[in-house]
Amino acid sequence: MTAWTPPVRTLRDVLVDGERRLGNAGVPSPRVDAEMLLAHVLGVPRGRMFLSDPVDPTVALRFEALLVKRAARVPVQHLVGEAPFRHLELEVGRGVFVPRPETETVAELAIRGLSSDAEERLAVDLCTGSGAIALALATEVPHSVVHAVELEEAAYDWAVRNLVRQEGAVAAVGSRVLLHRGDATRAHLEALAPIVGRVDVVVTNPPYIPDDAVPRDPEVRDYDPPRALFGGADGLDVVRGIAESAAALLRPGGLLVVEHGDEQGERGGELGVPFVLREHGAWVDVADHPDLAGRDRVTVARRAPR
Repeated sequence: MTAWTPPVRTLRDVLVDGERRLGNAGVPSPRVDAEMLLAHVLGVPRGRMFLSDPVDPTVALRFEALLVKRAARVPVQHLVGEAPFRHLELEVGRGVFVPRPETETVAELAIRGLSSDAEERLAVDLCTGSGAIALALATEVPHSVVHAVELEEAAYDWAVRNLVRQEGAVAAVGSRVLLHRGDATRAHLEALAPIVGRVDVVVTNPPYIPDDAVPRDPEVRDYDPPRALFGGADGLDVVRGIAESAAALLRPGGLLVVEHGDEQGERGGELGVPFVLREHGAWVDVADHPDLAGRDRVTVARRAPR
């Protein structure tokens, strides 16, 4: 009689088990996160995993350790050390806001505005964080110059790392990214004073959560830096300051692109970014746009003639 042997455990088996456990822990995207963690352990892209392969015990142990942390709601991007943004892979971790898919809509609108016939193609990314939007602009709009401004030291350091990492991709299309440490609401008076009145596009994903609000997701509440999240009593203090700074930086007809919360669009009334820009007086053609999920996400406006 042939002795019974247990079936060989495959990568598919551990992936399915990981997805189940993350789902039970309330992780919003358990399948994607399990795939990201397993691919990270294997050192291969997600699409290059051969799930029928037997699982090595060392791989299983490392995957298990990451699953436990992710089930405790440590951001998957912190565990793998990277976050995807459009065509980029950015380094992220403690001290910097993790770029989200919804911000890709913001970048897209800024890229369209910068891809005009303007000769200079000069852009500014205020509150750059990891450098995600600035690098998307520089790599997707050839021969552009992008100034990126960040106040927080830890986030600034992450932006430096990403600029170094993407240096070749930026240079390959003839672009430049210039990183500045400073306050986005005073950039026109300080680091960016030499380009006042010349900029084609200003884009920003500023802090916009009201100070007394509590973010629902543990990944945001416990891991994103507070100064990247909270924007005053109504969440719009930084937006008001950026409206002033961008009005000085942009040429007449230049484009401002502002990310905001899904309650801060047109339906937000006086607590909405469109209202803030219209009240400011320097902006025309103010319009709100949804993200890919259909939620109010970004306000676009043009600098009125001076």
